[in-house]
Amino acid sequence: MKTLILRGPGTNCDQETAYAFQLAGSQTEILHLNQLLAAPERLRDFQVMCLPGGFSFGDDLGAGRVFGYKLEQQLGEMLQQFRDDGKLILGICNGFQILLSCGLLVSPRQDGVRRATLATNDCGHFLNRWVYLEASTSKCVFLRGIHRMVMPMAHAEGKFMTDGPETTAELESHDQLALRYVAPLPDEPSLGDWPANPNGAMLDLAGISDPSGRVFGLMPHPERHITKTQHFQWTRLAASGRTKENEWPAHWSQNGQGVFRNAVEYFR
Repeated sequence: MKTLILRGPGTNCDQETAYAFQLAGSQTEILHLNQLLAAPERLRDFQVMCLPGGFSFGDDLGAGRVFGYKLEQQLGEMLQQFRDDGKLILGICNGFQILLSCGLLVSPRQDGVRRATLATNDCGHFLNRWVYLEASTSKCVFLRGIHRMVMPMAHAEGKFMTDGPETTAELESHDQLALRYVAPLPDEPSLGDWPANPNGAMLDLAGISDPSGRVFGLMPHPERHITKTQHFQWTRLAASGRTKENEWPAHWSQNGQGVFRNAVEYFR
């Protein structure tokens, strides 16, 4: 299988994301957005498309807005067909912002207004820290078999919001509320609390899927925690004699590689 890593001006996580997919067993190709716009038929060569993290177009008009607008206006029908053909689309951080901007995750209202967005963090500035996550859906292809993960986040606009309770209820009824921020210990409360919920996202949401479960966007970076030595406490755990990941506490051990592995195994 082949994965397309679609980058643009300001993208900075394309190499790491390609490496994560390669470790999972996929061939990868990194294309600039302009290359795909010039030859959109190239999209048919891939089974997965991933929009990696970064600051596309400098986030000058809002995070992911310009990239998302270009995708919607010039590749919208092709991307919908890509999904409807049973293929997968992943958006990480800025990629999540792009997917929301182009309407692939949450369909816009009839007047074109977006019903969900990623707003500025409650703290009002950029945050870069580790977060604990819990999968809360059985539908999303990328989260199959995953219960808890720990990975880094790095964003200024990551607060997931909808335009009201009707949209939220619709997302919940379609099992789209896929990934939530949680506290480090399973029995600790987390809803809306700092630091478990780093940006104030409603319902602690760190990621959502589309109704099919084949399009997934998340704010944390799974590609930045795919090996044991990327864990922020791996030397302390090694010093304690816990040298294998399966010897670590369950709520610390699972890294982000399962997200990429699930995408590859879906086509096997």
